[in-house]
Amino acid sequence: MNIKNCEKKENNEAELLVEVTAEEFETAIGEAFRKNRNKISVPGFRKGKAPRKIIERMYGASVFHSDALDIILPGVVDFAVIESGLKIVGTPQITDVDIPEDNGGITVTINAAMFPEIELTQYRGLSAYKPEVKAEDSEIEAEVDAVRLRNARIETVERPAATGDIAIIDFEGFIDGEPFEGGKDGNYELELGSSSFIPGFEDGVAGMSAGDERDIDLVFPDEYAEHLAGKPVVFKVKLNEVREKQLPDLDDEFAKDVSEFDTLAEYKDSIKEKLLKKKQEDADVAFEGKLMDKIVDSMDTEIPDVMVEEQMDVSMQNFARQAASYGLDPASYLQLMNTTPEVFRESMRKSSLRQVKGMLALEKIAELEGIEVSDEDIENEYQEASVRFKMEVDKIKETVDAEQIAAELKMRRATKVITDNAVALDKEEDDADKTADKSEADKPAAKPRKTTAKKTAAEPAEEPATEAVAAEPEPGGDDAAPEAKPKKAPAKAAAKKPKPEAEDKE
Repeated sequence: MNIKNCEKKENNEAELLVEVTAEEFETAIGEAFRKNRNKISVPGFRKGKAPRKIIERMYGASVFHSDALDIILPGVVDFAVIESGLKIVGTPQITDVDIPEDNGGITVTINAAMFPEIELTQYRGLSAYKPEVKAEDSEIEAEVDAVRLRNARIETVERPAATGDIAIIDFEGFIDGEPFEGGKDGNYELELGSSSFIPGFEDGVAGMSAGDERDIDLVFPDEYAEHLAGKPVVFKVKLNEVREKQLPDLDDEFAKDVSEFDTLAEYKDSIKEKLLKKKQEDADVAFEGKLMDKIVDSMDTEIPDVMVEEQMDVSMQNFARQAASYGLDPASYLQLMNTTPEVFRESMRKSSLRQVKGMLALEKIAELEGIEVSDEDIENEYQEASVRFKMEVDKIKETVDAEQIAAELKMRRATKVITDNAVALDKEEDDADKTADKSEADKPAAKPRKTTAKKTAAEPAEEPATEAVAAEPEPGGDDAAPEAKPKKAPAKAAAKKPKPEAEDKE
C-alpha cells in the first residue's frame, strides 16, 4: 500500500489517492471467499466445498469484490491518515474505488477534512466595554419584598376581592349558550393581577365578595386556541372565598426568620453582596464574550463543514438533554415552537461556526502560551466536582475522562490570558469600532465551565457541563426557559411559546 497523491483543496479538505497492491487485494478476496463459501451453492459440490475458481467462473470474477472491499477499505483509510501525516478531523470519506479488469491492484480515492491552521492577529491588548457594577437600593428592596411575599400568611377576609388577593372561585364558560370542554373548574385559586386568565376575567372578579355570583362577558384573544380564538364567551362565576396575603413586618425578627442574620441591616447587606457578585460574574462573562467576538471576527480561517456539523450535533444533544430534564419531549417542544428538528438544527449553523472558531482560537492561544495541565490539576477538578455535586469521585471519572478536563482547563486558562491582558473600557466603543450586529447565539464561546459528571435523576437541576467549552443554547436556565404548564382552563391566558434562543437571529 502506498499514497500515490495527496492534494490539498479548498476549505481545508484534502484528496488522497492510495494504491493497494494486487497481493493485498488478493488477500482480501481470499478472506471474502472463506467468509462466503458456505453460503454459495454450486452444482456437483457440497456447500462450502466448491473451489474459488469454479465459483468465480460461475458467478463472475468480481463476485467477492464487494466483501473484499469491506474487509480492506477500513485499513486503507487508517493507512492514508497515518502515512499522510495530515491532522484529520471527522471521518474521511471514500469517494471512488478503481478496480482494474486485470485483477491488479486497486486505487482508492479518499476525501478528508484537515484540522485548520489557525492564525490570530491579536489576542493580547484587546479592549471592550465593561461597566462598573452597582447594586441599587431599589434592587435590594425588590429582593426583600419578594422574600416577604414568599413568607406571607394567607388569611380569609370578609371584603370585596382586590388586586393581589387570592379569589377561590367556581366558573363555567359558555359559547353561544353551550358549555365547552375545559371551560369549567371548581374552587379554583386565582390570584388577581397575575394575568393568568384571558384579559378582562380577573377585572370581572375584582369587587366580588364571598357568595357573589356574576356573569363576565368576554372575547377570546385572536391568538388563542383555534377553536376558541375570537369567539364571544360568557363565564358564570361564583366567588367562594377571598384570601389576603398578609406580609410579615419588615424588622429584625423578619431577618432572623428568613436568614442566618440577626438584624435587617445585616440581611440587606448580604443581599447587596450577592447582587454585586452576580452582576460582576455577568459583567465578566459579557466582557469575555466581547473580547472573543473580536478574536473570532479577525480570524480568516476556513472551517471544514464536518467540524460545524459535529458542533450542531452537540447542540442538538444538549437541547434534547435539557428538554428532557424539564420533563419535556424534545419533539413536542419543537412542535410547540412551530419548527422541526431539521429546521431547528440548521438554525444553529451560524452560531455553531462561531463556537468552533472560538474553541479553535482558545486552543491556539493555549499552544502559543505554552499552557500545560498537570495530573494534579485534573485530580483537583475531580475533587471539586465531587464536592459540588455530592458525587463520588470514581462516579465522575466514569462519565468525564481526564482528557476532557485537561482540554477544558487549557481553554479556561487561555481565556484568562485574554482577559488579564485586555483593557476594560468604562463606556461603549464608537459605532465604527463595534462588531457587526450579532445575536447572543452567535457568540463563539461562553465562559468555559467547570467539568462535572453528567446529570442523573438524583442530581440537582443545575446541568453540569461535560463539554470542554461553550454551553449550547438550551431550553432551560437563562437561554430559553420553558414556562410552567398552566392549569388546564381555556379561560386562562394562552401560554407563550418558548423562544428558540438557539436559533440565529437575523
